[in-house]
Amino acid sequence: MDLTLSPSEQAFRDELREWLAENHPGEDPPGDDAGFEHRRAWQRKLYEAGYAGFSWPKEYGGRGATLVEQALFGEEMARAKAPPPVNVLGMVMGGPVVITHGSEEQKERWLKPILTGEEIWCQGFSEPESGSDLASLKTKAVKSNGEWLVTGQKVWTTYAHKAKWCMLVARTDQDAPKHQGLTYFIMDMEQDAVQVRPLHQITKEPEFNELFMEEARIPDENVVGGVGNGWAVAITTLMNERAGLGASSAAGVRIALEELKQLAAERGVDDDPVIRQRLAQLTIEVELLRLNSWRGLTQIMKRGVPGPEGSLPKWQWGEINQTLTELAVEILGEEGAYWESPWTYRLLRSRANSIEGGTTEILKNIVAERVLGLPKLR
Repeated sequence: MDLTLSPSEQAFRDELREWLAENHPGEDPPGDDAGFEHRRAWQRKLYEAGYAGFSWPKEYGGRGATLVEQALFGEEMARAKAPPPVNVLGMVMGGPVVITHGSEEQKERWLKPILTGEEIWCQGFSEPESGSDLASLKTKAVKSNGEWLVTGQKVWTTYAHKAKWCMLVARTDQDAPKHQGLTYFIMDMEQDAVQVRPLHQITKEPEFNELFMEEARIPDENVVGGVGNGWAVAITTLMNERAGLGASSAAGVRIALEELKQLAAERGVDDDPVIRQRLAQLTIEVELLRLNSWRGLTQIMKRGVPGPEGSLPKWQWGEINQTLTELAVEILGEEGAYWESPWTYRLLRSRANSIEGGTTEILKNIVAERVLGLPKLR
């Protein structure tokens, strides 16, 4: 891929950069509810300007932007330190899945409220004993009088405490092989049979949740991709999730690295040979992440859909961000233990990077087997 921007791409970046400078919403206010509503208002503003889901096809409310423009959008959002839109899971995963596998009625019902932030989505995949081995999940859906009754438990369900809809994978055929007996549903979270318990993280935030269902009702028209085809639809969801992390994540850690170098200079350790070596190594790894994210984008442009290459930048980003924040706190010394320090928050939050969006161990297997073509371990 030629990484030189075309005149139209350069014009798009300049236009976006100017718009962000004029419309930046500022930092989130303190408090979970206040911060959430701040990002909802920000997403509405992005939508009205044509920047929410702008890589979606025009007929579904997007802008029909190219993949390069999508990558530039992620980079510029990170460069401006703009908060992400509130409905990230809906825009990065839910919407693309409905566009790919959904009926026209489903597209008409769900796509616009995803883009506007009116209806928040969460992802009901992981379970207490089915995390990385998603196909072993036990949540059960039984057909009854034209609808499905779902019973089971999910965990690590991001934004479930705010969500209207859940991308839910449940077992609909107990006798089929585990990858073939699954179905992908869109479940209404606002019913008594669905209970949400926030899990307060080490950062004090209730971002993740436990989700309990006791005969929760899902109408048959909320099945996406057909009964028994849930595994294929789920894979589409996960590939879109990892593909969506590339350019913006690379830009984000590049900015964080510059902040780290500034911190080292302020603390007078930028001449320390060990610190300089560690900063140099991080600089190399950040550049490799950037190039790998663009290489993955090239593959999507060739095939038209995300592939396993998206697992590599996600794995790299998690390790880089953890290493970078650890070095920052080390430079701060005893101040690195202060709760008020933004680097302390970053360090604590980064512990999830090697778990969320696919564990590093699983991503390494995907890269080895499906990108490099190495034999399976078992």
